[in-house]
Amino acid sequence: MRISVPGLPQAILSAVSSANAKAISSSEAVLRLSEFLGKGNVAVLTGAGVSVDSGIRAYRGNDGRYMNPNYKPIFYHELMDETEKGHSFRQRYWLRSYLGYPPVRDAQPNTTHFALAALLHTSVISHIVTQNVDGLHQKALCEKAGPDWGPARLQQTILELHGTLHRVHCKYGHSVDRNSFQNWLSTANPRWKEFTDEMERTSTQPRTNPDGDVAIEGLGISHSDYVIPDCPSCLLEHRRNNIHKPEVIFFGESIPQHIKKRSRVLFNTFSILI
Repeated sequence: MRISVPGLPQAILSAVSSANAKAISSSEAVLRLSEFLGKGNVAVLTGAGVSVDSGIRAYRGNDGRYMNPNYKPIFYHELMDETEKGHSFRQRYWLRSYLGYPPVRDAQPNTTHFALAALLHTSVISHIVTQNVDGLHQKALCEKAGPDWGPARLQQTILELHGTLHRVHCKYGHSVDRNSFQNWLSTANPRWKEFTDEMERTSTQPRTNPDGDVAIEGLGISHSDYVIPDCPSCLLEHRRNNIHKPEVIFFGESIPQHIKKRSRVLFNTFSILI
């Protein structure tokens, strides 16, 4: 299946770079922004561009166009397919994700994350709604604001529209944090654990895609022997199941109803959305 992602109309791109735009001083810009935010009840919507300076790649370039039109992500129905073909899709996905997750796990918040964290902590803005799945908004708040921002408060004030890479659940709903699942994958695949350790030791990690995986095709390696571990909770319930999915929204998957409902409520509440 081919994905067509529309770009921004040229008229908009041209208007942004228009030479007729009037420049203002930094102090004037700060004053205008302060007056604007001072009205209160402000929320900020963020996307991939916020995390680029943290080393997380974006789908689009500076001109708004899709940077790699040949990129072929795995679809939701492929990942959850219970046939042998689906198992092969999952082997491919989890090997790619296993190799690509460490840079996402180790990524650090950048200036933008910390600036938004400060605005949120001081109640200048009330919520952050993000399309990102990297967890860097939460990491920035926890790093600078400390114990004032526990899991419940973070979940209340930061809405992740597309989920998070940092949790995994099986098809029966048993959930586990991604670091634990990464350890399960390492135990089930000692050869690949050695491979990733060597990459980290020699700083030869392949470039991570926006979804936290890497293209293994160019590495000359196969996913056919990659082992996906059984869910321990399912084993305790006397069934075997190795169909797992990160808690992100895949292509072809719908956003959960409770997230849709919460986003509608929030957007109807905000006075200003940036």
